[in-house]
Amino acid sequence: MSLTDCFAGHIIAKILTKYQQLPTTLSEAFALSTFPTMAAIIGESPKLALYSYWQSSCSWRVRFALNLKGISYEYKAVNLSKGEQFTPEFEKLNPLHFVPVLVDGDVVVSDSYAILLYLEEKYPQRALLPADPQLKALNLQKYLEENVGPQESLLFAQTNVEKGFSALEKLLKDINGKYATGDEVYMADVFMAPQIAAAMQRFKIDMSKYPRLCRIFESLKALLEFLDASPERQPDAVH
Repeated sequence: MSLTDCFAGHIIAKILTKYQQLPTTLSEAFALSTFPTMAAIIGESPKLALYSYWQSSCSWRVRFALNLKGISYEYKAVNLSKGEQFTPEFEKLNPLHFVPVLVDGDVVVSDSYAILLYLEEKYPQRALLPADPQLKALNLQKYLEENVGPQESLLFAQTNVEKGFSALEKLLKDINGKYATGDEVYMADVFMAPQIAAAMQRFKIDMSKYPRLCRIFESLKALLEFLDASPERQPDAVH
């Protein structure tokens, strides 16, 4: 028996197991709305595509989450400095012209917060939300300014970032563990880490005022998933 025959037999067995019988005609096959794709038959998931910009902290957190969950994806660079977010092709994905955008088959999700919630629901492996209701609520709260970017003045950025950091420092003071809400990396860490990096590198924030955030960040910096998601390791990075 040839390798091709073995592979075909494997596929047929998969279909029979799930659908009990094969369609007898081509029209029947098309009529079966749940007829499996080749990827589904052989147990492979279609690769996701992430539209990202290397310096975007919002894109960074999604890259970090994908790495933590062990999800492979295709990196689609969108050069914000050249205005590629305003092209007709990208506008079809996100009329608001922001990155990141995640494409998962026919599903298109923009906004990093929405993307993380989508990933948590669709790909539950390596959960980013704890089971404890109180800790889950803490992970879902947003304390950091989302719209602080290069276009904002340094004073505006510093004021808004420090406001969020001060709140986080107080909220997390009674929580023990290496990371924001314990000894596991959760969504709060995914959001926080890129913001802390940007605060130090771009906005010159004095992090000595936030000792707990500094300790959390030092722990996160040791993770390969975080390092691989960092801006300088992206294919569109400018060094």
